[in-house]
Amino acid sequence: MSEEDESYLEDLSESENAGDELYEHYHLIADIQDSVRIDKFLMDRIPNVSRTRLQALAHADNLIVNGKPVKPNYKVRPKDDISIVLPFPVRELKLVPENIPLDILYEDDDLVIVNKPSNMVVHPGYGNYTGTLLNGLLYHFENLPRKADDFYGRPGLVHRIDKHTTGILVVAKTEQALTDLAKQFFDRTSDRRYYALVWGDLANDEGTITGHIGRSQKNRKSFCVYEDGSHGKHAVTHYKVVERFRYVTLVECKLETGRTHQIRVHFQYINHPLFHDLEYGGDKIIKGTTFTKYRQFIDNAFKLIPGQALHAKTLGFKHPRTGQWMQFDSELPADFQRVLEKWRNYSQNTQD
Repeated sequence: MSEEDESYLEDLSESENAGDELYEHYHLIADIQDSVRIDKFLMDRIPNVSRTRLQALAHADNLIVNGKPVKPNYKVRPKDDISIVLPFPVRELKLVPENIPLDILYEDDDLVIVNKPSNMVVHPGYGNYTGTLLNGLLYHFENLPRKADDFYGRPGLVHRIDKHTTGILVVAKTEQALTDLAKQFFDRTSDRRYYALVWGDLANDEGTITGHIGRSQKNRKSFCVYEDGSHGKHAVTHYKVVERFRYVTLVECKLETGRTHQIRVHFQYINHPLFHDLEYGGDKIIKGTTFTKYRQFIDNAFKLIPGQALHAKTLGFKHPRTGQWMQFDSELPADFQRVLEKWRNYSQNTQD
């Protein structure tokens, strides 16, 4: 399953306005004589849904049979009571073009490179029906391609980044480009690098974090590392130190896999959560002093950025039509740079 496929359900449940309540979107009573796998059963009865998408639903505990979640290999029996439940109310997500300014780094007949600002959701979902990057893309670019099994409607999108994460995204303008780029991401032949400001002074100048990432069993909106590999998907993050500021460290991260919230979850796992990560514990003082002046310094730094200090800085891939390697880089946003400058001044001029 590709990163895009496995995150369809996760993305929508991550909405900051979503609660723990689940809403029934489909309800069927099994009208069969012989047992059959639930994914095959539902593919024959729900329009435009793929087996991959249904398997993602099952892994996220969103397929309910006779009141209990089931796995993709569950065999449906006659008269089974089957529901698909999701963490947002039933509502048609109409993709409405909106005149939203976009920071276009590059464009040709096949693709667009967009530099996403902070505080912008990539695609419509529960709690974010308008004002998303996709709404803006549909205004500026007509007839963006859509996968045949695009259950939730994300034309042109090859990948995504979180609401408060800034930086580079590639958007396909043709079906060939969408298919080719999606395969490059799935095959891990693309090159994605992020800059992250993490709490603490990392012991080594470079390293690798490995750990299965899956949805938290305590909070559906969050993810965590499962050390025994019993849940989640294999995930690998490589990092190297860019600059040290005593109590925080700027690192470059290279993704070997592309799991939801991967960088944020992996650094929380090694006790170095991202600076001002509201969901993974980075929005409080993790390292430093107890002095009032230091606490005020941190509060002032927090106020400069709306969420985690994470930026998708570079993206490399083969052009889907020409095969030429393309590499794009984006500057850190101004608020991220202001946070770094505050830490730079603090680490150089303050003695605790």
